[in-house]
Amino acid sequence: MIFLACQVKLPAMQKLTETEISLAKHLQGDLPVVARPFSALARASGLTEAQALDVLRTLRQAGAIRKVAAILRHQRAGYRQNALIVWAVGQGDLDRVGGCFASLPFVSHCYARQPAFLGRYTLFTMVHARHEAVGRILSEMTAAAQMQDYLVMESLEEYKKTSPEYF
Repeated sequence: MIFLACQVKLPAMQKLTETEISLAKHLQGDLPVVARPFSALARASGLTEAQALDVLRTLRQAGAIRKVAAILRHQRAGYRQNALIVWAVGQGDLDRVGGCFASLPFVSHCYARQPAFLGRYTLFTMVHARHEAVGRILSEMTAAAQMQDYLVMESLEEYKKTSPEYF
């Protein structure tokens, strides 16, 4: 149900070493769900765990890797309803409304977009529902942020969910 993913941002560095490329290749896919995933990654790259962690720290400090995180495969965990809800939020209210939505436990993504979608929707939120309907979540969101101008786009089918591959 869970896989570990790494977001690699290549423009931050001029040239990666063969060791860095090897680690990045293994990070861009699923890491094994074991007690010491970085040890397994290191072995696959011909390094010790300490060496692999040092290389990853260097890449992170250089800005080439933004984060390594566990990602829940929400459908397999029982979350059946998903919706992208876009909100018409004025520039002066983006921080307040964005902060409000970002603090809600059922919101997995919350970000501002410019230019505005359809000329008016500037804040995007992604919500996932297990048993409760997206409608109930939407009611809670509109009350919490005092927002009424939104558009709901429910997910009907997921065609792909993977991390980008650079190597």
